[in-house]
Amino acid sequence: MNKTLKKETLDFIELNGFKELTSVQKTCLNYVVSNKDVVLVAKTGTGKTHAYLIPIMEKINPKSDKTQVLISLPTRELAYQVYENASLMKNNFPDLRISLLRGGDDKNRSINKLNNNPHIIIGTPGRIKDLFMNNLIRVDFVQMYIIDEADMTLDYGFLEDIDYVFKHMVKNPQVLCYSATFPESLKHFVKKYLKNPKTIEVKDKKRDPKIDHILVPCKHKNYEEKFLDIIDGFKPYLCLIFANTKEEADNMHKLLNQHNYRNILIHGGLESRERNRALKAIKNKEYIYVVCSDVAARGLDIEGVSHVVSLGFPSDLSFYIHRSGRTGRNEADGTCFALYKTEDINDIKALKERGITFKAKDYKNASWKTVNNPIATRNRKFELTEKEIAKTLKRKNEKVKPNYKKKKNQEIERLKRQKRREYIRQKIKEEKKERYKKNVM
Repeated sequence: MNKTLKKETLDFIELNGFKELTSVQKTCLNYVVSNKDVVLVAKTGTGKTHAYLIPIMEKINPKSDKTQVLISLPTRELAYQVYENASLMKNNFPDLRISLLRGGDDKNRSINKLNNNPHIIIGTPGRIKDLFMNNLIRVDFVQMYIIDEADMTLDYGFLEDIDYVFKHMVKNPQVLCYSATFPESLKHFVKKYLKNPKTIEVKDKKRDPKIDHILVPCKHKNYEEKFLDIIDGFKPYLCLIFANTKEEADNMHKLLNQHNYRNILIHGGLESRERNRALKAIKNKEYIYVVCSDVAARGLDIEGVSHVVSLGFPSDLSFYIHRSGRTGRNEADGTCFALYKTEDINDIKALKERGITFKAKDYKNASWKTVNNPIATRNRKFELTEKEIAKTLKRKNEKVKPNYKKKKNQEIERLKRQKRREYIRQKIKEEKKERYKKNVM
C-alpha cells in the first residue's frame, strides 16, 4: 500500500476491505493524482470504480463550497451503485456532500439535493444535462469529469448529452474515461474530449473470471420450460437469469412463482423505485434467483453470484460476455448455463471465436450428462459431403453458362438447406418417439 497517501485515503481503502490495491487501481493512482487525463480499458471485476474513487479521496476538498467532481454513468443502477460506494467517503469526510442525479427520480428531490452545492455529483448523462440546462448545477468549477462505462455510454446514445455539458464548461477539467472495451467509436470520443491522455490497458490475470460455460439444449422446449428442467441440478448461492426482452423476463418471473421458486425481477420497464428496492433486496441476500434483462449485465457488481443463466443469446453478443462476467469474480469459481436452440448455433460459433470454451451438458434423471457439442457435430450433420458437392460441380454434357459460379453456389446452398431440413425433421420424429415411450411406460 502507498504510505504517502493521505490518512483519510488509507482509511477509505481499509474501509472497503482492500488488503492491497488491484493492478487497475495501482496503475491509475499516480496518473490521476498528477492531473493527467486517463483512458482506462480493463475487464469487469478488476476494480475500475475504486480506480477513480481512491484518487478522488486524495484530491477532494470538503471545505470548499464548489462542485469539484462530476461522474457520469449510463444507467440508473450503475449510478446508484457508484453513489453507494462513494458514500463511504463521508466516514472520513463528514462534511462531504455527494448528490445522486438520475432519470426516474423525483425532480423536486433532485433540486433539494443541489441546494448546498454538492462536492461530487453522480448521475446519468440525460439528468445531468437536464439539470444543467435549468441552471441547477454548475460545471465551471469541476476539476475532474469521469465518464464511467464509456463504451456503454456511447452504445446507449448519450454522446449528445455529454457533448452539451462539455461545450459549456468554463474550465477544462481533468477527464477520466473508463471502459471495459475500446471500440472504434470510443477512439473518436477520446480524441475529441481528452488532452494527451495516458491510455492504460490492464490485464489482471489474477482477477480474470473463472467461469465454466455450459451449453444446454432446449430441443422442442422454450427457454423458460427448459430452465425448470435443470433448476434442481445446481444449488446456487445467487443465480442471475438473463432474458433477452422484458416480456421474456416477466414470463420467467411468473413461471418461477407458479412453481414456488422465490425470485425477484429487475429490468428497464420497472419504475425507478421498484428497481432500487430490487437492488437493495439482492444486496441483502433476500433472494436466490434474480430474473433480469441486460440492464443488470453491464457494470453492476452484485456480490456472491455463483451461477448465471442465459435464456438464449442477446443480439449483441458482447452482452453474453457481460452477463457471464457477473460470476467467477474475485478469484471465485462461477458457472454460466447457456440455454440454446438450433437457431443459436451461429452465435455459439461466434462466441467460440472470441475465446469462450463451451462444454455441452444436459440434466436428465437427476444427473448431469455430457451431450454432443453443437459446434463439433454441426459440420457432420448439416454440411454437404465431398461426394454431394462433386455431383453439383460435375454434370456431363453441360456447357459452361454465364454466372456459372453464382449458380453453382446457389445450388450448393439449396442442397445445404435441404439437408438441414431433413436433419430437423428426423430430430422431431426421434423426440416424438421418445415422448411417446415415456407416456406409455
